[in-house]
Amino acid sequence: MTVEAGSEKLRVAIVDDEAPARSLLREYLSALPDVEIVAECANGFEAVKAVEEAAPALLLLDIQMPGLSGFEVLDLLGCDVAVVFVTAYDEYALRAFEVHAVDYLLKPFSPARLKEALGRARQRIGRPRQAGLEKLAASARPPGEWPNRLVARERGRVHVIPVDDLDLVEARDDYVCLRSGGREVLKQQTLTELAAQLDPARFMRVHRSFIVNVAKIARIERYAKDSRLAVLLDGTKVPISRAGYASLRDHLG
Repeated sequence: MTVEAGSEKLRVAIVDDEAPARSLLREYLSALPDVEIVAECANGFEAVKAVEEAAPALLLLDIQMPGLSGFEVLDLLGCDVAVVFVTAYDEYALRAFEVHAVDYLLKPFSPARLKEALGRARQRIGRPRQAGLEKLAASARPPGEWPNRLVARERGRVHVIPVDDLDLVEARDDYVCLRSGGREVLKQQTLTELAAQLDPARFMRVHRSFIVNVAKIARIERYAKDSRLAVLLDGTKVPISRAGYASLRDHLG
């Protein structure tokens, strides 16, 4: 890989909570004349900030990190930046990455393997991911497991919401509103996409615009001939469609 006259360097941010891993990546990347390291991040929060401030074209992103995982970082960033996972993840997850055409480096890796991943990443920069994040994350999860929290970025601030505390989700144009304990946080995502991330045994889409945490339902009220409301423990009233009521009735027995 050589730099051609007038070509731009690949702007890369390193994201790994382990200092030795960041040091090794820095060493390998420094030997490549067509790469510029624009940020080094020790956690996911720093990564989100670095993307906003340093505008890297590519993240070399670890998956298992304290604070925010690599998946959660991607969830917050959407498709604004290309990603190569740098991971010691298990074989099941690696198969998911391959199916969804997401590049990865399995630790430990060689300089040649890194160079190969960078070459593939260059070809995909600026193109949309071939699979949505929710499909990738679902494929990487062991069967029967679901996320225990959701993340959202609003007005430059990162919110982490435990799924157990989530009362309901409401569709609002191109966003969803996550409501938890009286607090509302907007997240740029469709209701259908978010529904795919939640355990269907615990969260039900009772209306085209609402998903509710079944454990938060205090009672169901009729307010018209064929119309019903779910009254939550905090008193919030949520409309229920006919299909939503049928699903709830089957679920609650």
